[in-house]
Amino acid sequence: MNRNSGFTLVELIVTLAIAAIVVTVGVPSFQAMMRNNRAATHTNEFMSALNLARSEAVKRGWRVVLCPSTNQTNCTGTPWENGWIVFVDADANGNGALDEGTDNNGVLDAGELLLRAYDPLGGNDTLTGNGTLNVSISFAADGSTRIPGGNAFQAGTLNFSLCYSNNRQNSITINNIGRARTNDNQGAPPVPCTQ
Repeated sequence: MNRNSGFTLVELIVTLAIAAIVVTVGVPSFQAMMRNNRAATHTNEFMSALNLARSEAVKRGWRVVLCPSTNQTNCTGTPWENGWIVFVDADANGNGALDEGTDNNGVLDAGELLLRAYDPLGGNDTLTGNGTLNVSISFAADGSTRIPGGNAFQAGTLNFSLCYSNNRQNSITINNIGRARTNDNQGAPPVPCTQ
């Protein structure tokens, strides 16, 4: 007598019920993990751009600027989440001297060096700054932040609308000596996710 091996109907139903429970519990956790990773990745990417700009300003002895850019070739004044560029904001005409009008003006002029272009964040993620940080961030040769076209200190906070699973969002604070730090707003009231 041949005996067929396989699942009975009861065993199959029990297996499907367990799989449904695991998927129901696991999918929300996986989505939260993905949201947390995306928030951390975008925050770290912008922090690396800030550190690049500051170190290049000190190394070169010239102003270096970050500004929003949709085309990754010049400052467009659009929101930061559409991409940004880092460039040396000095010596546009190559004469080796700081000139009025073209140098330290916060604009990528012909002849100025584009150091790096960054792609848009993607999705519904946003990045906004307060005050002058919403337009550009300029680092002087001593590593401090200065308002483009002037010598006044530039400081403030950039906020990501990327939310962690605990319903808190990241922010980057830049002080007047140019040092940036991240804060996941643990001490602040939760900011609701926009996604």
